[in-house]
Amino acid sequence: MSLDVSPALLEKAEQGDVDEREFVACVRDSLPYAWQLVSSLATRLRDEGGPFADNQVPPATEAERGQLLRALASDAIRGSLERHFDVRLAFQNCHRVAVFPATGLDTDRHAAFTSIRGQLLNQSPTMRDC
Repeated sequence: MSLDVSPALLEKAEQGDVDEREFVACVRDSLPYAWQLVSSLATRLRDEGGPFADNQVPPATEAERGQLLRALASDAIRGSLERHFDVRLAFQNCHRVAVFPATGLDTDRHAAFTSIRGQLLNQSPTMRDC
């Protein structure tokens, strides 16, 4: 299961649309590692500037890796994180996450990061089964 959904939030979803802020809070509480990683990258991008900020440190546990994969594999979760933090997310391997500014995106750098070439250059034998 990707998220720990409260009975109240599930009831709201069953009745119709859910406020995105409530969904974001559910993501934050359900996937704390993924939330902290995206939050820290967004803060670093905002504070330090540059075309993007990325993480190259693998998660310490399989549970953390699972959180990251669930957050970035879900269109709804990923989109909500992007809107909440005002970033565009990019993902390579099992841990390399980058945040790009949602506005003023350096399209060349984003395209390079998300390209086939970028994916191949980011491979490592130590990350084969991550």
